[in-house]
Amino acid sequence: MAAVHNGFNIKIWDLIMLDRDGFRPNVGIILLNQRNQVFWGKRIRTHSWQFPQGGIDRGETPEQAMFRELNEEVGLQPEHVRVVARTRDWLRYEVPDHFIRRESRGHYKGQKQIWFLLQLTGQDWDLNLRATEHPEFDAWRWNDYWVPLDMVVEFKRGVYEMALTELARFLPKQDQRLRYLRQGARPRHDDSGSDEFHAS
Repeated sequence: MAAVHNGFNIKIWDLIMLDRDGFRPNVGIILLNQRNQVFWGKRIRTHSWQFPQGGIDRGETPEQAMFRELNEEVGLQPEHVRVVARTRDWLRYEVPDHFIRRESRGHYKGQKQIWFLLQLTGQDWDLNLRATEHPEFDAWRWNDYWVPLDMVVEFKRGVYEMALTELARFLPKQDQRLRYLRQGARPRHDDSGSDEFHAS
């Protein structure tokens, strides 16, 4: 079964939209606070940390999917954030076979993502990890923009690196880390960014 979604040829497989190459359209969200630290969520009942992300449903634009996922995963409404930027093109990663359901192998290859950079205009207490009956995260924290990726599942790290790099130039200019970015170097990560840890 095939359909056209926003100009792309899409296959509907097991109720999941796939493009002709087997990639599922998806959005990723980098959420900033006023100090240009990023929201970092711990996946429920795991030791993995990641940015909010989720699939684009049939008939949705990437921006519509982003706002829906923002509400479902962290409980925020559009009035709680400002859209700063988005990636120009899709960023792709392949999912290893042992992470794919057996019946989907040969059809589903991975994710292709549009990444959005948002700034929180509300307050920390507006975040709610229990906004739905099926939460994605059970804890969260603010971390440096150049968040260490060793806590991210390995096959996603390349896309995280590409998204952070592409969107770094849009960081609000009061962030002194831009001085390092303009010089072509990255600030070292240390543990002084944030020790604040939030459980759901």
